[in-house]
Amino acid sequence: MEAAKSNHINLTTSLQQTISSEVANHFLIIPKSFSETEHVFFIDEIQEPKFYNIQEELMLLFNKQINLKIVESAVIKKALSIYYRKNVSESKQVSYRNDFLEDLIFEAKHISASDIHIEIYEEDVRVRLRIDGQLIEKNNIKKENYLELINQIKIKSNLDITEKRLPQDGRIEYDEFDVRVSILPTHHGEKVVMRILGRDASHLDIYQLGFEEEDVLLYLESIKKTNGIILISGPTGSGKTTTLYATLKHLNHTSTNIVTVEDPIEYTLRGINQVQLKENIGLTFTSALRSFLRQDPDIIMLGEIRDGQTAQMAIRASLTGHLVLSTIHTNSAIGTISRLVDMGVPAFLIAETINISVAQRLVRLLCDTCKEKQDFNANDLPKTFNSNKPLNKHFVAIGCNDCYHTGYKGRQAIYEILPITYEVAEAIKNNTLEHSKSIKNKSLSDKAFSLFLKGSTSLDEIYPILIKS
Repeated sequence: MEAAKSNHINLTTSLQQTISSEVANHFLIIPKSFSETEHVFFIDEIQEPKFYNIQEELMLLFNKQINLKIVESAVIKKALSIYYRKNVSESKQVSYRNDFLEDLIFEAKHISASDIHIEIYEEDVRVRLRIDGQLIEKNNIKKENYLELINQIKIKSNLDITEKRLPQDGRIEYDEFDVRVSILPTHHGEKVVMRILGRDASHLDIYQLGFEEEDVLLYLESIKKTNGIILISGPTGSGKTTTLYATLKHLNHTSTNIVTVEDPIEYTLRGINQVQLKENIGLTFTSALRSFLRQDPDIIMLGEIRDGQTAQMAIRASLTGHLVLSTIHTNSAIGTISRLVDMGVPAFLIAETINISVAQRLVRLLCDTCKEKQDFNANDLPKTFNSNKPLNKHFVAIGCNDCYHTGYKGRQAIYEILPITYEVAEAIKNNTLEHSKSIKNKSLSDKAFSLFLKGSTSLDEIYPILIKS
């Protein structure tokens, strides 16, 4: 028996893969080193009474000489939470998980990862997961196993396994969720990104998204209109689609005909007629919208306004008595108006048809268990951001078992709301919106800083939003 003292265990990706999460958590062990003749593990001190039994079990499991080094429980628990996360729930499809790909997808789903990245380089293949908006390295794969994995992904997503020169997009379907697959040829081979899409939108609640009380009232007022356009803006991964589906759920009644065209369909809602975009056969946002107008709709949802033609069709649909909901890629609620003008939409039509412009972001929240209060220096704020509120203390991310030592747990949406009032409409027509005194809405940076003042998030998390204020 050998004791070791350590405050932290650093584990390489290759060493991490030598044992499974189940083995690590069952025996409370962390691999230290592996060789042809001997495997060395750190083991939790609470296992000391069973030390020799565990050693024998591991010798049978690995068929190698086993050396165990006892360390403090806190050190082992920290390493287990970082490198060997337990599934947050048990899967109903455990029987399906019979290979590496299935294990990877289901584990990503269970720990609430949004994306799986498989990237090939000169020497090896890296697997990363995006959790709460951040990528973490999960596995390294030997290059000789890479081609088999890529072909398996292509077969499951109904893609051409012989095509290696062009990008391909596909989909893998499970009972409770879908996986959108994107394959991109790179210098060393094909890079794969798999996005996990939850099917059921029944849990979405417009009151639980993160709107402030005043903002949600303005938003609900705008969607009660029978015509006009509701636009949600923000970068990829900012929660725009979730906001749209929560809105559709709120508007979904037996007396209302709702049609959507999406790429991809991320959620399903009973009572809503959803169409999957298929540009390769001519089913674009514009062509789908033309067909929608002959389907007697009350509400139309377009996954995204990408170009001037789609924007013009959306304007036309709203003018003919339909409520249109869509997303657009801009940095602010005011920026949405400028983007439409750049697409060639006349300012007077924008002023007449837009009900409300919303910009949103997702902000990671500090873990309440471990966040720590520290002195605050106002000079740490971006030079472009001015705050009139004095602040002496702030909270910073630390990391603990509850948050897998990231310092953050969960995310919250923040919203910038621009209702198109008479004064705002006049400013749009006169091209004076950015300098108009009629705009009194709080910006995204104001909302982000409010979360910071409450101690809900850190300066590091909101700094990029404050820079753009």
